[in-house]
Order: sequence, then C-alpha cells, then structure tokens
Amino acid sequence: MADKITQAMTKEMKRLTEQQIIGMTFTKNFRSATAEEWYVFLPGYHDPRTGGAVGKVIVHYNLYGNRDVFINTTIILDDPALFQPELSPLVYAIADEIVNRIVGYADTLLSVHAGENSYDAEYKQ
Repeated sequence: MADKITQAMTKEMKRLTEQQIIGMTFTKNFRSATAEEWYVFLPGYHDPRTGGAVGKVIVHYNLYGNRDVFINTTIILDDPALFQPELSPLVYAIADEIVNRIVGYADTLLSVHAGENSYDAEYKQ
C-alpha cells in the first residue's frame, strides 16, 4: 500500500505565497561595519502606523577570527494581517526567501517576529 502524500499548502496559499515572493522588494540601510538593516516591501501588506514597509530585517555579523563567520538575522513583520495563524505558511515562506536573498548560504540564526507566527530557526551548511 502506497503512502498518501498530503499537501502542506492549499492551492490558494501557494498562489498567495508565489505572488508575495515575486513582488517582494527591499531597500538597504547600512547600520555599522558588522550590521545591516533592510526594509521589506510586500504587495498588499504594509506597516499600519506608517503605511510603509511591511517589515524590517536586521543582519548582524559575528566575526570570530578570520575564518568563522556566524550571522544573526532578525525579521520583524509589522502588518497584523500576517499575525493570523492561518497565514503561518506564508510567513515561513517569506522569511525563508528573505534569508536566501539577503544572507545566502551562510550559517544563520533566524528570529522572526510576526505576532502568533513568530519563530526561531537555524540555517546550517
């Protein structure tokens, strides 16, 4: 008997996720020699207080000697619409795409702040 495979994402959620990732844009602000600050823009989402970027990404490089680089990344999403538990697959996909685009393949500790959809993750080579 073959195992049944269940889709983790509905077709609607997959379509929404693809739409958000395709429309995702960034602006960059340098904070210091070892940290960067990025603003994230997503179609249809915004900061309710300012009407601007939906979130902020802070990338902090911990430099240990000349060989070991470890990166701490914090993603803060401000739109309360993204706090809804049914949008957790979207938040995970957005955060994963942000890490892939900004940090790349480096070892990374990730902290995502998005209301009930907040989580921590570790990316290792």
